[in-house]
Amino acid sequence: MPSTLPDGDPVPDDGTLPPSALAEVTRRPLEIYLHVPFCTTRCGYCDFNTYTADQLGTDPGATRAGYIDGALTELELARRVLGPQAPAVSTVFVGGGTPTLLPPRDLVRFLDGVRATFGLAEGAEVTTESNPESIGAEGLAELAEGGFTRISFGMQSADEQVLALLDRVHTPGRAAEMVGLARAAGFRHVSLDLIYGTPGESLDSWRTSLRTALDAGPDHVSAYALIVEEGTRFAARVRRGEIAMTDDDDLADKYLLAEEELTAGGLSWYEVSNWARTEDDRCRHNLGYWQAADWWGIGPGAHSHIGGVRFWNRKHPAAYARALAEGRTPAQGRELLTGDQRRVERVLLELRLADGLPLEVLTGSERRRVPDLVSRGLAELRPAEVEGPGGDERLVLTLRGRLLADGIVRDLLD
Repeated sequence: MPSTLPDGDPVPDDGTLPPSALAEVTRRPLEIYLHVPFCTTRCGYCDFNTYTADQLGTDPGATRAGYIDGALTELELARRVLGPQAPAVSTVFVGGGTPTLLPPRDLVRFLDGVRATFGLAEGAEVTTESNPESIGAEGLAELAEGGFTRISFGMQSADEQVLALLDRVHTPGRAAEMVGLARAAGFRHVSLDLIYGTPGESLDSWRTSLRTALDAGPDHVSAYALIVEEGTRFAARVRRGEIAMTDDDDLADKYLLAEEELTAGGLSWYEVSNWARTEDDRCRHNLGYWQAADWWGIGPGAHSHIGGVRFWNRKHPAAYARALAEGRTPAQGRELLTGDQRRVERVLLELRLADGLPLEVLTGSERRRVPDLVSRGLAELRPAEVEGPGGDERLVLTLRGRLLADGIVRDLLD
Protein backbone atom coordinates (compact mmCIF):
# COMPACT_ATOMS: atom_id res chain seq x y z
CA MET A 1 0.00 0.00 0.00
CA PRO A 2 1.47 3.39 -0.99
CA SER A 3 2.43 5.73 1.83
CA THR A 4 0.62 8.76 0.36
CA LEU A 5 -3.14 9.08 0.00
CA PRO A 6 -5.29 11.43 -2.09
CA ASP A 7 -7.83 13.72 -0.43
CA GLY A 8 -11.01 12.43 -2.09
CA ASP A 9 -14.56 13.06 -0.94
CA PRO A 10 -15.78 12.61 2.66
CA VAL A 11 -16.98 9.15 3.74
CA PRO A 12 -20.08 8.73 5.97
CA ASP A 13 -19.15 7.68 9.51
CA ASP A 14 -20.90 4.34 9.04
CA GLY A 15 -19.07 3.69 5.74
CA THR A 16 -22.30 3.50 3.69
CA LEU A 17 -21.75 3.17 -0.06
CA PRO A 18 -23.90 4.76 -2.77
CA PRO A 19 -26.82 2.62 -4.01
CA SER A 20 -25.18 2.46 -7.44
CA ALA A 21 -22.19 0.64 -5.97
CA LEU A 22 -24.26 -1.77 -3.89
CA ALA A 23 -26.33 -2.62 -6.95
CA GLU A 24 -23.21 -4.09 -8.54
CA VAL A 25 -22.07 -6.23 -5.61
CA THR A 26 -23.46 -9.47 -7.03
CA ARG A 27 -21.99 -8.95 -10.51
CA ARG A 28 -18.30 -9.63 -9.75
CA PRO A 29 -16.18 -11.74 -7.42
CA LEU A 30 -15.41 -10.28 -4.00
CA GLU A 31 -11.82 -10.19 -2.76
CA ILE A 32 -10.43 -9.31 0.66
CA TYR A 33 -7.04 -7.69 1.16
CA LEU A 34 -5.43 -7.33 4.62
CA HIS A 35 -2.58 -4.87 4.99
CA VAL A 36 -0.10 -5.64 7.78
CA PRO A 37 2.04 -2.49 8.19
CA PHE A 38 4.81 -3.90 10.41
CA CYS A 39 8.46 -4.43 9.40
CA THR A 40 11.57 -5.29 11.39
CA THR A 41 13.59 -2.81 9.35
CA ARG A 42 12.46 -0.40 6.65
CA CYS A 43 14.08 -1.01 3.25
CA GLY A 44 15.57 2.16 1.79
CA TYR A 45 13.63 1.88 -1.49
CA CYS A 46 10.22 1.13 0.08
CA ASP A 47 7.39 3.66 -0.24
CA PHE A 48 4.68 1.40 1.22
CA ASN A 49 2.72 2.30 4.34
CA THR A 50 4.95 0.38 6.76
CA TYR A 51 6.46 1.04 10.18
CA THR A 52 9.09 -0.39 12.47
CA ALA A 53 8.37 -0.84 16.19
CA ASP A 54 10.36 2.26 17.20
CA GLN A 55 8.28 4.41 14.82
CA LEU A 56 4.92 3.41 16.30
CA GLY A 57 5.18 3.53 20.08
CA THR A 58 2.58 1.79 22.22
CA ASP A 59 -0.67 3.56 21.31
CA PRO A 60 -3.70 1.27 20.89
CA GLY A 61 -3.63 -0.29 17.44
CA ALA A 62 0.00 0.67 16.90
CA THR A 63 1.46 -2.63 18.08
CA ARG A 64 1.29 -6.13 16.68
CA ALA A 65 -0.58 -7.37 19.74
CA GLY A 66 -4.28 -6.98 19.10
CA TYR A 67 -3.81 -5.86 15.49
CA ILE A 68 -6.02 -8.64 14.15
CA ASP A 69 -8.80 -7.59 16.54
CA GLY A 70 -9.02 -4.27 14.71
CA ALA A 71 -8.90 -6.00 11.33
CA LEU A 72 -11.78 -8.26 12.33
CA THR A 73 -13.77 -5.20 13.42
CA GLU A 74 -13.33 -3.68 9.96
CA LEU A 75 -14.31 -7.01 8.41
CA GLU A 76 -17.61 -6.84 10.30
CA LEU A 77 -18.07 -3.27 9.06
CA ALA A 78 -17.58 -4.51 5.48
CA ARG A 79 -20.26 -7.12 6.02
CA ARG A 80 -22.73 -4.50 7.27
CA VAL A 81 -21.97 -2.12 4.39
CA LEU A 82 -22.15 -4.72 1.62
CA GLY A 83 -25.24 -6.39 3.02
CA PRO A 84 -26.57 -9.93 2.70
CA GLN A 85 -26.28 -9.92 -1.08
CA ALA A 86 -22.45 -9.92 -0.97
CA PRO A 87 -20.98 -13.11 -2.49
CA ALA A 88 -18.64 -15.48 -0.70
CA VAL A 89 -15.05 -14.30 -0.86
CA SER A 90 -13.10 -15.71 -3.82
CA THR A 91 -9.59 -14.64 -2.79
CA VAL A 92 -7.86 -13.39 0.36
CA PHE A 93 -4.45 -11.69 0.17
CA VAL A 94 -2.39 -10.66 3.20
CA GLY A 95 0.29 -8.14 2.25
CA GLY A 96 2.52 -5.62 3.89
CA GLY A 97 4.83 -4.76 5.36
CA THR A 98 5.79 -8.20 6.59
CA PRO A 99 2.61 -10.17 7.38
CA THR A 100 4.52 -13.08 8.88
CA LEU A 101 5.84 -10.86 11.67
CA LEU A 102 2.41 -11.55 13.15
CA PRO A 103 2.02 -14.97 14.76
CA PRO A 104 0.61 -17.50 12.29
CA ARG A 105 -2.33 -18.06 14.63
CA ASP A 106 -3.31 -14.40 14.14
CA LEU A 107 -3.32 -14.72 10.36
CA VAL A 108 -5.35 -17.92 10.61
CA ARG A 109 -7.73 -16.17 13.00
CA PHE A 110 -8.28 -13.46 10.41
CA LEU A 111 -8.98 -16.08 7.74
CA ASP A 112 -11.42 -17.78 10.11
CA GLY A 113 -13.10 -14.38 10.47
CA VAL A 114 -13.51 -14.13 6.69
CA ARG A 115 -15.09 -17.60 6.66
CA ALA A 116 -17.48 -16.69 9.45
CA THR A 117 -18.37 -13.23 8.12
CA PHE A 118 -18.66 -13.74 4.35
CA GLY A 119 -17.85 -17.36 3.69
CA LEU A 120 -15.13 -18.59 1.35
CA ALA A 121 -16.01 -19.63 -2.19
CA GLU A 122 -15.15 -23.18 -3.17
CA GLY A 123 -11.50 -23.35 -4.19
CA ALA A 124 -10.75 -19.89 -2.80
CA GLU A 125 -7.16 -18.68 -3.15
CA VAL A 126 -5.63 -17.52 0.15
CA THR A 127 -2.22 -15.84 -0.06
CA THR A 128 0.22 -14.31 2.36
CA GLU A 129 3.39 -12.43 1.56
CA SER A 130 6.46 -13.19 3.65
CA ASN A 131 10.04 -12.12 4.06
CA PRO A 132 12.25 -15.23 3.99
CA GLU A 133 13.68 -14.63 7.47
CA SER A 134 10.35 -13.95 9.21
CA ILE A 135 8.93 -17.48 9.41
CA GLY A 136 10.07 -21.09 9.74
CA ALA A 137 8.82 -24.58 9.01
CA GLU A 138 6.49 -24.71 12.02
CA GLY A 139 4.83 -21.40 11.17
CA LEU A 140 4.42 -22.40 7.52
CA ALA A 141 2.71 -25.62 8.56
CA GLU A 142 0.34 -23.70 10.84
CA LEU A 143 -0.63 -21.36 8.00
CA ALA A 144 -1.19 -24.18 5.51
CA GLU A 145 -3.24 -26.18 8.01
CA GLY A 146 -5.27 -23.05 8.73
CA GLY A 147 -6.30 -22.67 5.08
CA PHE A 148 -3.60 -20.61 3.37
CA THR A 149 -3.01 -22.01 -0.11
CA ARG A 150 -0.38 -19.67 -1.54
CA ILE A 151 2.69 -17.84 -0.25
CA SER A 152 4.89 -15.20 -1.90
CA PHE A 153 8.44 -14.73 -0.64
CA GLY A 154 10.35 -11.48 -1.17
CA MET A 155 13.60 -12.86 -2.58
CA GLN A 156 14.56 -9.70 -4.57
CA SER A 157 18.06 -10.95 -5.53
CA ALA A 158 20.64 -13.70 -5.09
CA ASP A 159 23.46 -11.15 -5.02
CA GLU A 160 24.73 -10.16 -1.55
CA GLN A 161 25.75 -6.67 -2.70
CA VAL A 162 22.35 -6.02 -4.26
CA LEU A 163 20.55 -7.23 -1.12
CA ALA A 164 22.75 -4.97 1.01
CA LEU A 165 22.00 -1.93 -1.17
CA LEU A 166 18.27 -2.71 -0.91
CA ASP A 167 18.58 -3.07 2.90
CA ARG A 168 17.37 -6.67 2.76
CA VAL A 169 18.50 -8.70 5.76
CA HIS A 170 18.15 -12.29 4.50
CA THR A 171 21.01 -14.27 3.01
CA PRO A 172 20.97 -14.96 -0.76
CA GLY A 173 19.99 -18.63 -0.39
CA ARG A 174 17.29 -18.20 2.23
CA ALA A 175 14.39 -17.49 -0.15
CA ALA A 176 15.17 -20.55 -2.27
CA GLU A 177 15.27 -22.68 0.86
CA MET A 178 11.87 -21.33 1.90
CA VAL A 179 10.25 -22.60 -1.31
CA GLY A 180 11.05 -26.18 -0.29
CA LEU A 181 9.84 -25.60 3.26
CA ALA A 182 6.57 -24.13 2.01
CA ARG A 183 6.01 -27.10 -0.30
CA ALA A 184 6.68 -29.50 2.56
CA ALA A 185 4.24 -27.58 4.77
CA GLY A 186 1.44 -28.10 2.25
CA PHE A 187 1.24 -24.84 0.25
CA ARG A 188 -0.16 -25.55 -3.23
CA HIS A 189 1.39 -22.43 -4.78
CA VAL A 190 4.70 -20.71 -4.02
CA SER A 191 5.89 -17.46 -5.62
CA LEU A 192 9.16 -15.53 -5.52
CA ASP A 193 9.41 -11.74 -5.98
CA LEU A 194 12.50 -10.31 -7.69
CA ILE A 195 13.72 -6.74 -8.26
CA TYR A 196 16.01 -5.76 -11.12
CA GLY A 197 17.80 -2.53 -11.92
CA THR A 198 19.53 -1.92 -8.58
CA PRO A 199 22.56 0.34 -9.18
CA GLY A 200 25.66 -1.75 -9.82
CA GLU A 201 23.73 -4.91 -10.69
CA SER A 202 25.25 -6.54 -13.78
CA LEU A 203 23.45 -8.68 -16.34
CA ASP A 204 25.34 -11.70 -15.03
CA SER A 205 24.21 -10.92 -11.48
CA TRP A 206 20.59 -10.64 -12.65
CA ARG A 207 20.91 -13.90 -14.60
CA THR A 208 22.18 -15.62 -11.45
CA SER A 209 19.20 -14.31 -9.47
CA LEU A 210 16.77 -15.58 -12.11
CA ARG A 211 18.37 -19.01 -12.27
CA THR A 212 18.59 -19.28 -8.49
CA ALA A 213 14.88 -18.51 -8.29
CA LEU A 214 14.02 -21.08 -10.96
CA ASP A 215 16.21 -23.75 -9.36
CA ALA A 216 14.14 -23.38 -6.19
CA GLY A 217 11.06 -24.62 -8.10
CA PRO A 218 8.41 -21.93 -7.59
CA ASP A 219 5.33 -22.01 -9.78
CA HIS A 220 5.18 -18.20 -10.00
CA VAL A 221 7.76 -15.41 -10.28
CA SER A 222 7.23 -11.65 -10.18
CA ALA A 223 10.02 -9.42 -11.51
CA TYR A 224 9.78 -5.67 -10.99
CA ALA A 225 12.08 -2.86 -12.06
CA LEU A 226 13.39 -0.84 -9.13
CA ILE A 227 11.53 2.46 -8.87
CA VAL A 228 13.00 5.24 -6.77
CA GLU A 229 10.11 6.88 -4.93
CA GLU A 230 10.36 10.41 -3.56
CA GLY A 231 10.67 10.54 0.20
CA THR A 232 12.60 7.28 0.53
CA ARG A 233 16.17 6.93 1.82
CA PHE A 234 17.12 5.55 -1.58
CA ALA A 235 15.90 8.72 -3.31
CA ALA A 236 17.90 10.85 -0.87
CA ARG A 237 21.05 8.88 -1.68
CA VAL A 238 20.46 9.39 -5.40
CA ARG A 239 20.03 13.15 -4.86
CA ARG A 240 23.28 13.29 -2.90
CA GLY A 241 25.09 11.49 -5.73
CA GLU A 242 25.99 8.49 -3.55
CA ILE A 243 24.42 6.09 -6.06
CA ALA A 244 23.51 6.46 -9.73
CA MET A 245 20.23 5.11 -11.06
CA THR A 246 20.14 2.43 -13.74
CA ASP A 247 19.16 3.77 -17.18
CA ASP A 248 16.17 2.64 -19.25
CA ASP A 249 18.28 0.65 -21.72
CA ASP A 250 19.74 -1.43 -18.90
CA LEU A 251 16.27 -2.04 -17.47
CA ALA A 252 15.04 -3.15 -20.90
CA ASP A 253 17.96 -5.58 -21.27
CA LYS A 254 17.17 -7.05 -17.86
CA TYR A 255 13.49 -7.40 -18.65
CA LEU A 256 14.35 -9.24 -21.87
CA LEU A 257 16.70 -11.50 -19.93
CA ALA A 258 13.93 -12.23 -17.41
CA GLU A 259 11.57 -13.20 -20.23
CA GLU A 260 14.25 -15.43 -21.79
CA GLU A 261 15.26 -17.20 -18.58
CA LEU A 262 11.78 -17.59 -17.08
CA THR A 263 10.32 -18.87 -20.34
CA ALA A 264 13.18 -21.35 -20.69
CA GLY A 265 12.47 -22.41 -17.11
CA GLY A 266 8.88 -23.34 -17.97
CA LEU A 267 7.04 -20.18 -16.88
CA SER A 268 4.91 -17.99 -19.15
CA TRP A 269 4.08 -14.31 -18.76
CA TYR A 270 0.45 -13.48 -17.98
CA GLU A 271 1.00 -9.86 -16.88
CA VAL A 272 3.88 -7.58 -17.80
CA SER A 273 5.75 -8.28 -14.54
CA ASN A 274 4.43 -11.75 -13.70
CA TRP A 275 5.12 -15.27 -14.94
CA ALA A 276 3.40 -18.54 -13.95
CA ARG A 277 4.01 -22.21 -14.70
CA THR A 278 0.38 -22.94 -15.59
CA GLU A 279 -2.83 -20.95 -15.78
CA ASP A 280 -3.80 -22.39 -12.38
CA ASP A 281 -0.58 -20.95 -10.91
CA ARG A 282 -1.49 -17.35 -11.78
CA CYS A 283 -2.26 -15.10 -8.81
CA ARG A 284 -6.04 -14.87 -9.00
CA HIS A 285 -6.19 -12.07 -6.42
CA ASN A 286 -3.96 -9.78 -8.47
CA LEU A 287 -5.83 -10.73 -11.63
CA GLY A 288 -8.90 -9.39 -9.84
CA TYR A 289 -7.20 -6.00 -9.49
CA TRP A 290 -6.26 -5.95 -13.17
CA GLN A 291 -9.74 -7.06 -14.24
CA ALA A 292 -11.73 -4.61 -12.06
CA ALA A 293 -13.09 -7.05 -9.49
CA ASP A 294 -14.55 -5.80 -6.21
CA TRP A 295 -12.21 -5.87 -3.24
CA TRP A 296 -12.30 -4.58 0.30
CA GLY A 297 -8.92 -3.52 1.68
CA ILE A 298 -8.56 -3.86 5.45
CA GLY A 299 -5.89 -2.13 7.53
CA PRO A 300 -4.14 1.27 7.69
CA GLY A 301 -3.83 2.90 4.26
CA ALA A 302 -5.57 0.01 2.51
CA HIS A 303 -7.52 0.81 -0.66
CA SER A 304 -10.86 -0.72 -1.70
CA HIS A 305 -12.97 -0.79 -4.84
CA ILE A 306 -16.66 -1.66 -4.78
CA GLY A 307 -18.91 -1.09 -7.79
CA GLY A 308 -17.04 1.90 -9.17
CA VAL A 309 -16.36 3.50 -5.77
CA ARG A 310 -12.75 3.64 -4.65
CA PHE A 311 -12.00 4.42 -0.99
CA TRP A 312 -8.97 4.31 1.27
CA ASN A 313 -8.28 4.03 4.98
CA ARG A 314 -6.48 6.33 7.36
CA LYS A 315 -2.78 5.82 7.04
CA HIS A 316 -1.45 5.60 10.60
CA PRO A 317 -2.24 2.43 12.58
CA ALA A 318 -3.20 4.42 15.69
CA ALA A 319 -5.63 6.67 13.76
CA TYR A 320 -7.06 3.60 12.01
CA ALA A 321 -7.63 1.80 15.32
CA ARG A 322 -9.09 4.90 16.97
CA ALA A 323 -11.77 5.29 14.29
CA LEU A 324 -12.84 1.65 14.67
CA ALA A 325 -12.87 1.92 18.48
CA GLU A 326 -15.21 4.91 18.16
CA GLY A 327 -17.58 2.94 15.93
CA ARG A 328 -16.66 4.87 12.77
CA THR A 329 -15.33 3.71 9.45
CA PRO A 330 -11.55 4.01 9.18
CA ALA A 331 -11.97 5.27 5.60
CA GLN A 332 -10.41 8.69 5.08
CA GLY A 333 -11.71 9.50 1.59
CA ARG A 334 -13.31 8.11 -1.53
CA GLU A 335 -14.14 8.85 -5.15
CA LEU A 336 -17.00 7.74 -7.36
CA LEU A 337 -15.56 6.83 -10.73
CA THR A 338 -17.37 7.89 -13.87
CA GLY A 339 -18.13 5.40 -16.60
CA ASP A 340 -15.30 6.74 -18.73
CA GLN A 341 -12.83 6.65 -15.84
CA ARG A 342 -13.65 2.99 -15.35
CA ARG A 343 -13.20 2.37 -19.07
CA VAL A 344 -9.81 4.10 -19.09
CA GLU A 345 -8.71 2.02 -16.11
CA ARG A 346 -9.65 -1.13 -18.04
CA VAL A 347 -7.36 0.00 -20.85
CA LEU A 348 -4.53 0.81 -18.43
CA LEU A 349 -4.74 -2.53 -16.64
CA GLU A 350 -6.04 -5.12 -19.10
CA LEU A 351 -3.57 -4.15 -21.80
CA ARG A 352 -0.86 -5.38 -19.42
CA LEU A 353 -2.32 -8.90 -19.50
CA ALA A 354 -1.37 -11.74 -21.83
CA ASP A 355 -5.11 -12.26 -22.36
CA GLY A 356 -5.22 -8.76 -23.81
CA LEU A 357 -7.82 -6.02 -24.02
CA PRO A 358 -11.15 -6.50 -25.86
CA LEU A 359 -11.33 -4.00 -28.70
CA GLU A 360 -14.91 -3.19 -27.69
CA VAL A 361 -13.49 -1.28 -24.70
CA LEU A 362 -11.89 1.29 -27.01
CA THR A 363 -13.62 4.29 -28.53
CA GLY A 364 -13.84 4.64 -32.32
CA SER A 365 -10.88 7.00 -32.51
CA GLU A 366 -8.83 4.75 -30.23
CA ARG A 367 -9.58 1.75 -32.43
CA ARG A 368 -8.28 3.64 -35.44
CA ARG A 369 -4.87 3.82 -33.73
CA VAL A 370 -4.64 0.05 -33.36
CA PRO A 371 -3.39 -0.74 -36.89
CA ASP A 372 -0.40 1.55 -36.32
CA LEU A 373 0.52 -0.32 -33.12
CA VAL A 374 0.27 -3.62 -34.99
CA SER A 375 2.31 -2.41 -37.97
CA ARG A 376 5.06 -1.20 -35.60
CA GLY A 377 5.24 -4.62 -33.98
CA LEU A 378 4.06 -3.35 -30.58
CA ALA A 379 0.81 -5.32 -30.44
CA GLU A 380 -1.13 -8.00 -32.24
CA LEU A 381 -4.78 -8.82 -32.66
CA ARG A 382 -6.05 -12.09 -31.27
CA PRO A 383 -9.27 -13.53 -32.73
CA ALA A 384 -12.38 -13.54 -30.56
CA GLU A 385 -12.67 -16.61 -28.36
CA VAL A 386 -16.45 -16.56 -28.74
CA GLU A 387 -18.10 -16.13 -32.12
CA GLY A 388 -21.04 -13.80 -32.53
CA PRO A 389 -22.13 -10.73 -30.53
CA GLY A 390 -20.52 -11.95 -27.31
CA GLY A 391 -17.05 -12.19 -28.83
CA ASP A 392 -14.57 -9.51 -29.80
CA GLU A 393 -10.99 -9.32 -30.98
CA ARG A 394 -8.41 -8.64 -28.29
CA LEU A 395 -5.38 -6.40 -28.44
CA VAL A 396 -2.29 -8.12 -26.99
CA LEU A 397 1.13 -6.55 -26.47
CA THR A 398 4.13 -8.16 -28.12
CA LEU A 399 7.39 -8.56 -26.22
CA ARG A 400 8.59 -5.25 -27.66
CA GLY A 401 5.26 -3.70 -26.71
CA ARG A 402 5.61 -4.87 -23.13
CA LEU A 403 8.83 -2.83 -22.88
CA LEU A 404 6.87 0.27 -23.91
CA ALA A 405 3.53 -0.52 -22.24
CA ASP A 406 3.03 2.80 -20.46
CA GLY A 407 3.80 4.83 -23.58
CA ILE A 408 1.50 2.67 -25.70
CA VAL A 409 -1.39 3.32 -23.35
CA ARG A 410 -0.75 7.07 -23.50
CA ASP A 411 -0.68 6.99 -27.29
CA LEU A 412 -3.80 4.85 -27.52
CA LEU A 413 -6.16 6.74 -25.24
CA ASP A 414 -8.18 9.77 -26.36
